[in-house]
Amino acid sequence: MAQGSARKLRVEKYTTGRFARWLHRFARFLLRLLFRVEVRGIEHYRAAGARVLILPNHVSLLDPALVALFLPEPPLFAVNLFVARLWWWVRPFLALMRTWPVDPTNPFAMKGLIAELKNDGHCVVFPEGRISTTGGLMKIYDGAAMLADRTGATLLPLRIDGPQFSRASYLAGKFPLRWFPKVTLTFLPPRSVEIPKDVRGRKRRELVQIFLSDLMRESAFQAMDHRKTLFQALLDARRLYGRKRVVAVDASRRNVDYNGMITASLVLGGLFERTTQKGERVGVLLPGSVATVALTLGLSRRGRVPAMLNYTAGPKNVLACCAAARVQTVVTSRRFVEAGKFGPLIEALQAGGVSGNTSSDVGQGLKIVWLEDLARVSIFRKIAAWFRARFLRPTDAEGDPDSPALVLFTSGSEGAPKGVALSHANIIANRDQLISSIDFHPGDVVMNAMPMFHVFGYVVGTLMPLLTGIKTFYYPTPLHYRMIPLIAYDVDATVVFGTDTFLYGYARSAHPYDFYRVRYAFAGAEKLRDRTRRLWGEKFGIRVIEGYGTTETSIVSANTALQFRVGTVGRMMPGVTYRLDPVPGISEAGIDNAGKIRTGRFFLRGANVMLGYLKADSPGVVQPPEEGWYDTGDIIDVDEYGFMTIRGRAKRFAKVGGEMISLTALEEEVERLWPGVRHAVVAVQDERKGEQLTLVTEKEHADRETLVAHMKGQGYTEVSIPKRILFAPKLPLLGSGKTDYPAIAELVGR
Repeated sequence: MAQGSARKLRVEKYTTGRFARWLHRFARFLLRLLFRVEVRGIEHYRAAGARVLILPNHVSLLDPALVALFLPEPPLFAVNLFVARLWWWVRPFLALMRTWPVDPTNPFAMKGLIAELKNDGHCVVFPEGRISTTGGLMKIYDGAAMLADRTGATLLPLRIDGPQFSRASYLAGKFPLRWFPKVTLTFLPPRSVEIPKDVRGRKRRELVQIFLSDLMRESAFQAMDHRKTLFQALLDARRLYGRKRVVAVDASRRNVDYNGMITASLVLGGLFERTTQKGERVGVLLPGSVATVALTLGLSRRGRVPAMLNYTAGPKNVLACCAAARVQTVVTSRRFVEAGKFGPLIEALQAGGVSGNTSSDVGQGLKIVWLEDLARVSIFRKIAAWFRARFLRPTDAEGDPDSPALVLFTSGSEGAPKGVALSHANIIANRDQLISSIDFHPGDVVMNAMPMFHVFGYVVGTLMPLLTGIKTFYYPTPLHYRMIPLIAYDVDATVVFGTDTFLYGYARSAHPYDFYRVRYAFAGAEKLRDRTRRLWGEKFGIRVIEGYGTTETSIVSANTALQFRVGTVGRMMPGVTYRLDPVPGISEAGIDNAGKIRTGRFFLRGANVMLGYLKADSPGVVQPPEEGWYDTGDIIDVDEYGFMTIRGRAKRFAKVGGEMISLTALEEEVERLWPGVRHAVVAVQDERKGEQLTLVTEKEHADRETLVAHMKGQGYTEVSIPKRILFAPKLPLLGSGKTDYPAIAELVGR
């Protein structure tokens, strides 16, 4: 210890010499000149106080030099012992800094540093302990968590951005590297460790690690610029990842780079400038394809708002959507209409109503614009767009980030669909939340067969990869269970998106080697069943990652490679605040020892929460959520580590004999009894008991005697077991793969 202190004093004396000061100024000048270094949030550094632990992310070999040279005062550095020993060329630089070598794999090596930091001062620790090889956050070492907890120091997050694109990073092959990318250092507001003092031992260490990980994710998200339009973000992505980077391909197998996507967007968007008004909502009734993406971006560029129509919902629901959003023009494709047999739907849209239905507010009918006709533009218009695309800069893309960018529609799984208006900032914020939490990078290839009228298919599966330099294969339907695994194999897909229903169908049909390159399979929109998780694990060796989101918020939570718990939908995305309101008959069992509600009705507020609803009672008017809080309608359980479990929709709880019963939990239990087929439990009114439960199942010869024996064996009371069982060869499903409960309720009521 004495030798270490003497060495440190010698270093301090050396670094205060005239030559060292000159070298420090010269190195800072050189880095500022080459990398255009910009320091932001210096006021947070000033406000942090005397005893401060500075926590930067670690993306390149340049990071220690950047921190040492651009901090207002020279801090003490905790240096990886192995780096100091193995890299001879690092030693001269270490001699110019106050350093404390530590072994990141040994928590006890931090004891001396803890004592040093308690004397007050600024210390820099890289919590990840190593340079990122993914471009995202790596795991947080125990030593960093112990240092943060034991010293009582103020935590100051520091976001380093830019060096991951330099030759000094470890991301060759994943990111486009160049010699001198622009570098920004962003200080975030200081924080303190917020773990109750009565929590001790291993559990405390785990909670502090999670706290530090959340702090790093939050700093990554907050340092990003969400205040831009979609087209500005597209131009930014081209600047960052390269004009010739291929980002889109569809069933036509034609690769489209950023230049091609921007050119197509300018051409298609310009065609609507004279026939539509700025701010008008234009219906898009098209499958997943490059043309659909270019069209929606082009409309957005011209200030029009694409409204993504669910072509599987039937004429009545599509007309209701158009009426709520005041859609007057619908873009579709003759080839698509013919292949999908959507002729009756188009006729209903043109007529403005459904046969036998006189309550439609659509009026005299909608104008149908055919994509094939739009493709017949003059060569002069195409050439002009080609030239303009190459010289457009992000500053040339006008628009208000808080204006509507997209209208999606709720699934209608529990009633009439509503329009959901999402702003540009909503969508960009959710993209930033995702890449702050999950290590997506331009080396990935996404297989996206989810329909673009669904938030999972458009915001997550389309815009997120497009704006992150990731190549995406768009497939027009998720129902081709044999074809999609073959394409995933052919394009070397590394990321697959789907619902439980679709992922299970792919796994059953696929060859064990079809998903050999896949590192992430994401499930959303419906609960991931054990059979799907087990099949993917046994057949492909892939852990399916489940998340949670809504049309109104996009993705809210997700399991990740760093934080994963089976049976949950993961932990909250950064930048999202939630609250749990008590639900009589349910929340009483979800109160912890401190009296805090752990189970309740889930409300959300954050940058990704929608602008508001478009409803039939006030067509075309955006109705924002009350005080910014969006009521999800879900009953959620949040454990002490922040992992969320969905107990069910509030509407999917039935009160029978005075007891609150989760219909979703009953369906899961029936699934364990009769696996391999779908089941749905619905409640119908009963004069004596309030509501009576009915099981609708695809299981032939399902008998109630077997059901009662199984349910009672699992601890269920007689009152919570369905009284009726109805057989249906095929349960009705929505286009997203969700169970269509209104249709099932009609089936039960017949």
